[in-house]
Amino acid sequence: MTQLESARKSKISKEMSQVAKEEGVPIELILEGLSNGTIVIPKNIKHTTLTQPKGVGKGLFTKVNANIGTSSDKADLKYELKKLDVAIKAGADAVMDLSTGGDIDKIRSEIIKNSPIPVGTVPIYQAAVETAEGGRPIVKMSENEILEGIFKHIEDGLDFITIHAGVTLETIERLKNDKRLTQIVSRGGSFLACWMLYNKKQNPIYTNFSKILKKAKEYDVTLSLGDGLRPGCISDATDRPQIQELVILGELTKIAQDAGVQVMIEGPGHIPLDEIEMNVQIEKKLCKGAPFYVLGPVVTDVAPGYDHLVSAIGGAIASGAGADFLCYVTPAEHIRLPEIEDVRQGVIATRIAAHAGDIVKLKKAKNWDYAMSDARIRFDWKKQISLSIDPEKFSNMRKDSKPADQDVCTMCGKFCAMKQLKEYLK
Repeated sequence: MTQLESARKSKISKEMSQVAKEEGVPIELILEGLSNGTIVIPKNIKHTTLTQPKGVGKGLFTKVNANIGTSSDKADLKYELKKLDVAIKAGADAVMDLSTGGDIDKIRSEIIKNSPIPVGTVPIYQAAVETAEGGRPIVKMSENEILEGIFKHIEDGLDFITIHAGVTLETIERLKNDKRLTQIVSRGGSFLACWMLYNKKQNPIYTNFSKILKKAKEYDVTLSLGDGLRPGCISDATDRPQIQELVILGELTKIAQDAGVQVMIEGPGHIPLDEIEMNVQIEKKLCKGAPFYVLGPVVTDVAPGYDHLVSAIGGAIASGAGADFLCYVTPAEHIRLPEIEDVRQGVIATRIAAHAGDIVKLKKAKNWDYAMSDARIRFDWKKQISLSIDPEKFSNMRKDSKPADQDVCTMCGKFCAMKQLKEYLK
């Protein structure tokens, strides 16, 4: 029985109780959200090392995902496990293994085994890689190979998987007529679009959606309905192909939820500031409030090397507008495979964005800020360090600065505004 089905029968699972306690909300809120599809708890029944289940959705804190994984140019399992460790220590709520190089099965297995938090993948990546490594063009993948690739990831213990079920012949036709600048930037979306154009057949993930649902339900895997037509630059934002795909994803969401399968929706992408709130509202309307999982959003295209900051700006607005899950963007986005420090910076920046958004939509989110301000006015540096989003960096900077007066910092020193006034207010 899936978390969704259990909730509809008012049966409280261990994961529901853990999520309610962590979020500080009544269990009734979790039951209601799971029942109506506005909350998901990604937890494959085979992921036995998952000890920190996470709730994603309405009324809960915004969650953060970190992408890790190998490429054909760099495939080192130990290095990826270090990335996993760094992501978890930096506060990521979930990770996705997007490996396309090396022993993909072993890498995925080890990441699942070593992760106490939910793990996701994009199964078609491996199916495409194995086709190419077998000496065949990716467009020569069989429908069965695509489906078996999805089933294998489900059976291996993934808590959520991205499937690009909304990239159909209809959405590709709109893409051809819309004259996009960057066409398709999603790898999964591109693989499937090329496959359909070459084979002149409908997307096998779309036509076999019921088979995928059956397998997902068996293992209680959350389906992350991928945005294969997400805009890859702000010039393409909120165009017809993107919205057409979202319409289809809304239809598939209802089908999946009716079958007892948990669903969340992936979103853009590159979006200018003034269109972010609108994009969240459109998704919530078309997909009946299903949790919205956004990449960034990236609000300008001109800052490679700083895209963790660019996406944090967009992520804060998206979170405040109702987005539920932020996929981090690292400084390496658009340049190279992320290194360990990129992972850490990406998680921290995205956590800042998530919290800034939570302050807007959840009153209790301000409690953290109040506690920090209280410690600051009392010059309680130890408490400030413990409350900071990156205690290690705070502590190191404090140690390096060596203030003459241990109450204050080296910015104002003996002219500290708070300390001066405090003495006279006495």
